[in-house]
Amino acid sequence: MKNIYLVLVLFLALNINAQDKSKPKIYNPDIDVNVQLEEAIGKAKAEGKNVLIQIGGNWCSWCLKFHKFVKDNPELDSLVNENYVYILLNIDRDHKHKEMMKKLRFPNRFGYPVFVILDGDGRYQHTQNSALLELGKSYDIKKVKEFFYNWTVKAISPEIMK
Repeated sequence: MKNIYLVLVLFLALNINAQDKSKPKIYNPDIDVNVQLEEAIGKAKAEGKNVLIQIGGNWCSWCLKFHKFVKDNPELDSLVNENYVYILLNIDRDHKHKEMMKKLRFPNRFGYPVFVILDGDGRYQHTQNSALLELGKSYDIKKVKEFFYNWTVKAISPEIMK
């Protein structure tokens, strides 16, 4: 009987490990989030773009789903690449990045993923609750596209009001 339990436990452990390896790993937990953000701001300034920060983690199914939604849609992917320096800021489940959340105005209050837009000088522009972009068990392409367009450098430029 003990052997049956041992085999069952071993099978379950191997199955869980195999499932974990099959999940995509889009967030890098080894990156220093402060360095990552500073590099993105510098690149955005140099390229005349804004920074689009997707905050979440590999543990978040909606985070993985949003990233795939954008990457699998050529129009959205192009829109992001042309207008933003897009980074995936890893936040662990234990919320060890309290100073980063404070710096970004506590976007985690909306859950994950959550998006923050900064300009090329690192100035805060907007926080987007991802739940407002959802449609059923996915995302609404019209709402996502509108979000991306509304926070481009051109859209928030003073010249647009002339």
